[in-house]
Amino acid sequence: MYEKTKEQIELFLSEGVFPSVSFSFINKDDSEDFYLGNAQVVPTKEKLTSAMLFDVASLTKVVCTTTVVLQLVGEQRIELDAPLSQYYPKFRDERITIRHLLTHTADIQTYIENRDLLNKQELQQAYNGLKSGQEIGKKVVYTDAGTILLGFMLEELLNKSVIEIFYERVLLPLGMDNSRFLPTNLTLTVPTENHNQRGLIRGETHDPKAFILAEHAGNAGLFTNINDLKKFVQMYLNFGNVDGRAFLKSETIYSLLLDQTPTKELKRSLGWDFKYELKTKKPILFHTGYTGTFIFIDLFEQEAFIFLSNRVHPIDNRESYIQKRDQLLEIYLKEKACWKMNE
Repeated sequence: MYEKTKEQIELFLSEGVFPSVSFSFINKDDSEDFYLGNAQVVPTKEKLTSAMLFDVASLTKVVCTTTVVLQLVGEQRIELDAPLSQYYPKFRDERITIRHLLTHTADIQTYIENRDLLNKQELQQAYNGLKSGQEIGKKVVYTDAGTILLGFMLEELLNKSVIEIFYERVLLPLGMDNSRFLPTNLTLTVPTENHNQRGLIRGETHDPKAFILAEHAGNAGLFTNINDLKKFVQMYLNFGNVDGRAFLKSETIYSLLLDQTPTKELKRSLGWDFKYELKTKKPILFHTGYTGTFIFIDLFEQEAFIFLSNRVHPIDNRESYIQKRDQLLEIYLKEKACWKMNE
């Protein structure tokens, strides 16, 4: 399954694009899983194992934050086109809706002075005061601010820390028993950057905002592995069904295949980005994480591709990685198209 894609990943590993990688090709109920390289190369080498947990960065947005928001929409506790301030009154810009935040169309002006020096209360207050710009609803500008604010909203509605909400509403029901927020067993976590101020980051979220917000962060902070993420992906491939019950409504999953931006022309779903089948042009759900992670979910073909690396270890070469990642995505989509033609 996907030999060219696998070969390219192995090549990038040998070139040092990332020190370790685990990935899975999923076809309906079947999967091929791989665990390659050294989880740690600084200060000592440590082999990657299948049990180790990756800091998946912004995959937290789709696995946890988006999922809980979609559940609440399905329960009719919130409306997509209602202003955030209706459910989270501490946020003052009444123009910004839940839809804007999920589709990254709020045009939030995100600059916060001395952001990384604030404590969690100060940072939350700073986010509460952010405002939209002139392009609200008209263009996609990817930002962490949306899911951070949605996390605050979830805490307001459910009266718990957002990571408690994620455990109760996502990780436990899906059987993602290995996944953690604020993990305590650091030896089970894959290290990320050898940071000039924080030192070697291991078991703490790499993202500076989520690091400060800790149990209140909706944008990043999930530590997980292939085995657990396959359970999340399988829920999607089963159109929201888990063990005979609706974890998410099937109509909710189907709705994610539509352009959910206010203009219906900006090619973004609720929480998810799109890639497209090369031949059929059908949408594939897609999301990345800063630390070197991504997920593809093809609901039409009942396939998925999960990719977890720690490409920021020991140093962060973002531009070089993005170029290589996009090359890998292109190879995968081409191989996918050829594979379907030959069936």
